[in-house]
Amino acid sequence: MRQIDHHIVGGAGGSARQGDVFDPNSGNIQARVALGDAALLERAVAAAKKAQPAWAATNPQRRARVMFEFKRLVEANMDSLAHMLSSEHGKVIADSKGDIQRGLEVIEFCCGIPHVLKGEYTQGAGPGIDVYSMRQPIGIGAGITPFNFPAMIPLWMSGVAIATGNAFIIKPSERDPSVPVRLAELFLEAGLPEGICQVVHGDKEMVDAILDHPDIGAVSFVGSSDIAHYVYNRGVANGKRVQAMGGAKNHGIVMPDADLDQVVNDLTGAAFGSAGERCMALPVVVPVGDETAERLKAKLIPAIAALRVGVSTDAEAHYGPVVTQAHKEKVEGWIQKCADEGAELVVDGRGFALQGHEKGFFIGPTLFDHVTTDMESYKEEIFGPVLQIVRAPDFETALELPSKHQYGNGVAIFTRNGHAAREFAARVNVGMVGINVPIPVPVAYHSFGGWKRSAFGDTNQHGMEGVKFWTKVKTITQRWPDGSPGGGNAFVIPTMG
Repeated sequence: MRQIDHHIVGGAGGSARQGDVFDPNSGNIQARVALGDAALLERAVAAAKKAQPAWAATNPQRRARVMFEFKRLVEANMDSLAHMLSSEHGKVIADSKGDIQRGLEVIEFCCGIPHVLKGEYTQGAGPGIDVYSMRQPIGIGAGITPFNFPAMIPLWMSGVAIATGNAFIIKPSERDPSVPVRLAELFLEAGLPEGICQVVHGDKEMVDAILDHPDIGAVSFVGSSDIAHYVYNRGVANGKRVQAMGGAKNHGIVMPDADLDQVVNDLTGAAFGSAGERCMALPVVVPVGDETAERLKAKLIPAIAALRVGVSTDAEAHYGPVVTQAHKEKVEGWIQKCADEGAELVVDGRGFALQGHEKGFFIGPTLFDHVTTDMESYKEEIFGPVLQIVRAPDFETALELPSKHQYGNGVAIFTRNGHAAREFAARVNVGMVGINVPIPVPVAYHSFGGWKRSAFGDTNQHGMEGVKFWTKVKTITQRWPDGSPGGGNAFVIPTMG
């Protein structure tokens, strides 16, 4: 059986503990992944510590050239990477290519790192005094990444961390760990020095080792909110800089004037694409007014019936299986919970079986209506192909729903009314807003981050926020004497004179 090992300097050697990696399409175990411990992490950190000073001293143009070559290599290997990703995650090939491409957009941003690392300069801040600042790397950073985007999120983290001069250690999800290893190999091929990008596999034992290691200065995390909160608290307690992105329950507000055909087209992709395993999925739709709700539901039912669920290599499939049997059971448990709570089960995706793949982890698309805010299934993240309709009588109620929810990752409004859209965007208590855009993930040169229990820490991912996270600012105040003995005025701090 295929073995997936760590990618660290000097080779990893055997790990006593191993985890199973499934093929979600068949339900079979396809590989085993090594699960590391604190001793293995120590070896990776030692290699990173040895390599990082020279990489930080490498001028930004040369670091950018590595990013350019890495981007070229990833594009050249796009097909093999996408098939590798789909085989372990289950998302369809087109979705996997999108996963990789959105990560590559951050690498494109990193190709311009010489420009964004320019500091600030003030000439004549005082008599003969100049002040300037520089951004310097943290040293060694780590990324703890989730199963649902095994290419995009490691690329989001590693690209900015490495381009700014840090060494970086990736701890990917043990459910689909192969793509991050391959990306690290491509970084080496692109000219990145050994020790600057390494991959360690593991479970909670490895996560805790990362959070406790004194030489790791910053940690970026994406996962569930409870774990994000844990990672943030433990990392900060150990003196680290931490950004920890959590779960979501994103709402799509549908105003009476919205183009419902476009809304339904957007919703079927945003709610059910990638089997709903996205923190920026749109699992809650909020039609304003019962008339809007009835028209929307009437259009949703046939659109959902037309969705094709298939294996990840099926080019006609809209989405594939979920990642594991345990996750399938969890999602189906939420479907039952929502029905027990009194919501109307309009379309039931449980019991879906694909001929020839009966043991695969498939769930059909599911639709609920008359979901209310007191239901646990509304309050919590389901993370599956389940869409809930929560009706709102008016705009103010619709605005209040995402604003008061415990999660605040993303939200969307569908309308032709510019005033309503502008008012909504300004007032909603959510970190990322889409106006007639169902999944408002910002482009790479802006930054990604939610509010409330969707994010812990003060700095967002990628863009200039990412540059700030992976660097520290040093400010220099300088004065050059005129050279004559005893010459020149006494030094005066600029704010004092």
